[in-house]
Amino acid sequence: MEKIIKVAVERGASDVHIKAGDVFRARIDGQLVPLTKQRLTPDQTKTIALKLIPNELDRARIDQLRDYDCSWGMPGVGRFRVNILRQRSSFMIVMRVIPFTVPTLDALGLPGALKAVALGERGLVLVSGPSGSGKSHTVAALVNHINQEARKHIVTVENPIEFLHRDINGSVTQREVGVDTDSFAAGLRAALRQDPDVVVVSDLRDLETLDTAFRAAETGHLVIAAMAAPDAGAALSRLVACFPPDGRELGRVRLAEALSAVVAQRLLPRRDGRGRVAGVELVLASAEVRACIAAGDHAARLRALVADGHRELGMQTLEQHLHALVREELVSAEAARAALPEAQRPGLEALLAAS
Repeated sequence: MEKIIKVAVERGASDVHIKAGDVFRARIDGQLVPLTKQRLTPDQTKTIALKLIPNELDRARIDQLRDYDCSWGMPGVGRFRVNILRQRSSFMIVMRVIPFTVPTLDALGLPGALKAVALGERGLVLVSGPSGSGKSHTVAALVNHINQEARKHIVTVENPIEFLHRDINGSVTQREVGVDTDSFAAGLRAALRQDPDVVVVSDLRDLETLDTAFRAAETGHLVIAAMAAPDAGAALSRLVACFPPDGRELGRVRLAEALSAVVAQRLLPRRDGRGRVAGVELVLASAEVRACIAAGDHAARLRALVADGHRELGMQTLEQHLHALVREELVSAEAARAALPEAQRPGLEALLAAS
């Protein structure tokens, strides 16, 4: 197993799939490719699952596990975010590769305006995107930038812990849900009593966690949170939808006041076939953007404000960034078009035609 995983990592895999009745597979440049010819038996897959589970009590109850998350490290190769699940009454394992090296904002090709956002004194920074879009890398790069440039205490609440941060100019305290704290909400509440400057939550998923994140931002902390949403407008709408119907107007106002930035991203294949590159939408909380959010207009109006703030403020729509990637010959025009919803493609076409 370890030899196969090592080969997958050397080939640039982002994920490894291990399933009873199937061969080892790896996701390389977005495509799921086979790594072996021999199919795994249910007993072999169960044995691998037992090797990956770090907790003795959880290993003892493996036959009762249905969905299980943990992290696992392989010396000299990397760390992995592990999900163990049941399918057709047998085990399947999905391993997300987490490099040992913590990424930087520049290495990920993220907008330069994010450096100032990361060093802000307060506010909520949302990192959104579909599954597998690199949200964890972006969050880690933001933490790394703060850790390199400022003398601040950063407290993370993660499930599981992915990138390992060493203390540089700042101090990074990393807590894992289920190991170091009971839940995201509990860990976030506790973080506010731990003298933090920055609080990071790896999944903003419920009203209790969201309310605590708002309170942290309102009381002078920088909060960095990841959530699954296809674009910035959808991310903001989903946060407001966490509130009960009679509390959504107040929720929009609190969101508008707390917000510092929204980063929404997706990965596209590079034109040269060597890996993938992020297409990034960046919304900064200007006065006009705050008014737009408070009024509940997250779609066309917000996109227009972001497009207009490209040169002066450093904001960018996904169409603008994809246009830049095509112009720099990092991605093909076809890949850029495919990354956009149908309704947004005319905007990209107009930019391509004008360049």
